[in-house]
Amino acid sequence: MRSLINILTVISRLFVGILFILSGLIKANDPLGFGYKLQEYFEVFHIPWLKDYGTAFAIFICALEIGLGVALLIGYRQKLMAWPLLLLIVFFTFLTFYSAYFNKVTDCGCFGDALHLTPWQSFGKDLILLIPIILIFIRRNNILPLFGPAPGLSITLLGFGVSTIFSLYCYRHLPVIDFRPFKIGTNIPDAMKMPPGAVTDSFTTVLKYKNLKTGELKEFNQQNFPWQDTVNWKWDTTINKKIREGYKTPIHDFSLTDLNGGDADEKHVKYTKKFLSNPDYSFFLICYDLQKTENNQELMKKINSFYDECTKAQIDMIALSASVPATVDKFKHEQQALYDFYTVDETTLKTM
Repeated sequence: MRSLINILTVISRLFVGILFILSGLIKANDPLGFGYKLQEYFEVFHIPWLKDYGTAFAIFICALEIGLGVALLIGYRQKLMAWPLLLLIVFFTFLTFYSAYFNKVTDCGCFGDALHLTPWQSFGKDLILLIPIILIFIRRNNILPLFGPAPGLSITLLGFGVSTIFSLYCYRHLPVIDFRPFKIGTNIPDAMKMPPGAVTDSFTTVLKYKNLKTGELKEFNQQNFPWQDTVNWKWDTTINKKIREGYKTPIHDFSLTDLNGGDADEKHVKYTKKFLSNPDYSFFLICYDLQKTENNQELMKKINSFYDECTKAQIDMIALSASVPATVDKFKHEQQALYDFYTVDETTLKTM
């Protein structure tokens, strides 16, 4: 029996250690994207003041994951390392359950853009991971290190250090392996097309009626709603409920609208199609939040100069932002920006 437990402990260490290192490396490959995901969680838990530190938290969590994974594989100070390991998985299990149950964050970002998991899949993954980690925690006093204290410390610190340097490199440049839908070389119109035979989202109409006696809200379909029973029931709302998740194209949320919400110009040509079908060069200036941009005066002068060169060469250059029209107007006036602005979803712009 003891030998079986020892074998299970070794397997658990290998499984959890390798998974933590892989998960940490994938997120460290795109710390800015992981930081955006953390900002969503900060919004959900009503701590928006932490949003400015999302990327810093992302780099720290990646280093923690990789460092703990390395320590687990070599058995370095397991009496101590088992505690942050357990606390980390308990924290993430709670986080993914909250997101799944209340449908707050639709993608946990556990594996970045390399692998998208639904909230319930993320919660299930953490529950499965909790089992070997609990075994490791229980057996932490019996895990023997592969190296002595000094080499073990050096290897563990190396894991933390390499992760931090790698994250900073990817933050300063681009992901080493780019899993993003807008990665360099992507043909945006092709990435927006549905393949032949692909299944689309399926919806059903749900009518909510309120029971006038009990106050209960009950859902009905279009075949059995109590429209004649006005004594007991009163219509409340009608919603379209998704009953089947369909295929999502790699790029499915890229759409340009003008500042008033319109998607067509005076010739009734959609902006999105108009700019994407242009056979010549087009430049998109991405500034998802102008309040984070307006203080960089030197950069704005360079952009204005670049726009002047585009105009001389008869090349399209437009700006894409998620800021409200009033903010855009203020920005254009203060920065003397002559290029046109169009509205695009903020998450899409962050991904780009």
